[in-house]
Amino acid sequence: MIFFEVILLIFASFFAGIINSIAGGGSFLTFPALVFTGVPTIAANATSAVAVFPGYLSGALGFAKELREVPKSKFFLLIILSVLGGILGSVLLLITPSDVFSFVIPWLLGFATILFAFGNYISEWAEKTNGSGGTMGSIATLVVCIYGGYFNGGLGIILLALFSALGMRDIHLMNGLKNIMSFALSAASVVTFAIAGIVFWQQAIIMMIAATIGGYFGVFVARKLSKNTIRSIIVIIGLIMTLIFGMNA
Repeated sequence: MIFFEVILLIFASFFAGIINSIAGGGSFLTFPALVFTGVPTIAANATSAVAVFPGYLSGALGFAKELREVPKSKFFLLIILSVLGGILGSVLLLITPSDVFSFVIPWLLGFATILFAFGNYISEWAEKTNGSGGTMGSIATLVVCIYGGYFNGGLGIILLALFSALGMRDIHLMNGLKNIMSFALSAASVVTFAIAGIVFWQQAIIMMIAATIGGYFGVFVARKLSKNTIRSIIVIIGLIMTLIFGMNA
């Protein structure tokens, strides 16, 4: 890597850490940065997942009190579904031809951007839905986790909407579950990607360090900027990236 590429990855990951700690959506920065520095799209998606996944654990620990209130059987079921979905999604990514993935990238980015932009409305709609668990709830959870293993963008919004639809109302509990499930899902994906040998580890390590520092710094930024401001910035970035990848598809 040349000096400019290292600086770009550091800055992208640092700000991705800030964004993830405040509102989520850091992959809108890390994934394009890797592609722009010459990493193939599928490998960039895998490396981006490696770069940001440690931050999910620290986020989950912040809601440890709420997570302890979840029945163990339900908690472990969600973790199992997360791991299974992460593996299935990452395997699906591995068997996707690179030209096909390059074609669907703009659609995935656009879909994730729309989810992020209208995340509040989606959650409000889900809250009006009489949720239920059981088999259908487990199937829906697995499908969302498979999506997360394949392409992480917008996963947090989908999980929160899913929890609302399933009848959850405690936002702190929902955020805790979102973080711990994202960590388990991403960890499974990372192991799969590592075994497949498609992770660019030099870039991933640099980005993990920068993203972790950014995550801590995000606490201070959160006191200066509103979540709506951060959300607007993420949506603009998502739209720009969708257009750029769409023109190059």
